[in-house]
Amino acid sequence: MRRAYFKNNWIAALVVAPQLLIIFVFFYWPASQAVYWAFTLEQPWGGGNTWVGLDNFRQALGDPVYWQSVTASIIFALSSTVLAMGMALILALFADRQLKGYKIFRIGLIWPYAIAAPAVGLAFRFVFNPNAGLLSFVNKAMPGLWDPTLNGNQALIMVIVAGSWKLISYNFIFFLAALQSIPRSLVEAGAMDGAGVLRRMRDIQLPLLAPTFFFILVINITDSFTDSFGIIDTLTGGGPARATDLMVYKIYSDGFRGFDYSGAATQSIILMVLVIALTFVQFRYIERRVHYT
Repeated sequence: MRRAYFKNNWIAALVVAPQLLIIFVFFYWPASQAVYWAFTLEQPWGGGNTWVGLDNFRQALGDPVYWQSVTASIIFALSSTVLAMGMALILALFADRQLKGYKIFRIGLIWPYAIAAPAVGLAFRFVFNPNAGLLSFVNKAMPGLWDPTLNGNQALIMVIVAGSWKLISYNFIFFLAALQSIPRSLVEAGAMDGAGVLRRMRDIQLPLLAPTFFFILVINITDSFTDSFGIIDTLTGGGPARATDLMVYKIYSDGFRGFDYSGAATQSIILMVLVIALTFVQFRYIERRVHYT
């Protein structure tokens, strides 16, 4: 293949300028402002910034409420990732088999990813409603057993289920694509050797899915920490008793409701560092176990 060369550098600059402008306006500039606010004290109603150094970080890291938010975020991220990846893999393994009507099932399993997070929250708010939802029969049989509006653990479970349901379709697309990329001759050879369906999945298909597992793991962990706001806002509002007040939602609450701009900026920096650290750990240690074919 021949490479394209620009005789005039200004043509290349014009081609990449829109993308660079978007990156600067929507990423670098907000990030730089967040870093600046994290080290200063921003007045709620304007009036300039006062340099405070690391005081904002000391205040955030010394707050038990903030650590409760961190703990809830980690539980949510790990639980929703495991649940979403496990369910997506099971569905992909079944959809990969060319049974009657398999194309309809494939399309139906992909559609939920197109639903916006606030809509998912509203739907599950009805499903898990203790009085009128689909689980209201539990309270009819055993009154008071299920009430996520009062029980923090139940509210967190509800949020985890809703968040993982949103990610299942995304994971399903990649798992199904990875399964379809496996040569059919390998699976057929295993069948001819007498290996059953489960044995072929365990010894042939799952090992070849390792790169896809790693990619989806990184995406799911990152998404769980940063893209759960819509579900939290419409489903629980961070309650009850801050049980579902995840880090990304606490940034919104402190910044836009409490007008603590410097505190919210500090928390956003901590969240960014946490996501970067988790991604580094995954690439540093987990990727070593991934074998690319």
